[in-house]
Amino acid sequence: MEKDFTQLDAIIAKYQGKPEMLIPLLQETQHLLGYLGKETMRYLAQKTGIPAAEIYGVATFYSHFSLEPKGKHIIKVCDGTACHVRGSSKIIDALRKELALEGKQITTDDRLFTLEIVSCLGACGLAPVLVIDEHVHGQISPEAAQKLIAAIAKEEESNA
Repeated sequence: MEKDFTQLDAIIAKYQGKPEMLIPLLQETQHLLGYLGKETMRYLAQKTGIPAAEIYGVATFYSHFSLEPKGKHIIKVCDGTACHVRGSSKIIDALRKELALEGKQITTDDRLFTLEIVSCLGACGLAPVLVIDEHVHGQISPEAAQKLIAAIAKEEESNA
């Protein structure tokens, strides 16, 4: 089954013939689709003439691009030095358990949450820190982190 890339065609047309605009093209594509899948990157290569290897290389080089679908709520846990020393690994473990994430899985099966481990959130004085949908939570405990997630899940359930 072929994906409908009608909306993507408008973005491609905007950058057509401008290979130096690959990053903005990928940014808009990810904003539209939520991530840059293999099928999408092949389609971009076919339509723009930019080699698929180049598109893939840029998409994998920059950390803000995602090759996998992300959840509705993005959770970022800092594991930089200050946060790590103050127990961020326990928070990560607690969240992985709360979200039922197995192995290298970072997005819940229902695509409600994505858990990202980052090197720094720029809030070392509040360590350990996590950010949920751009809301900073400092000096967080594993239990408090789990409660935040449970509250969001409950709210989503009541809105469904």
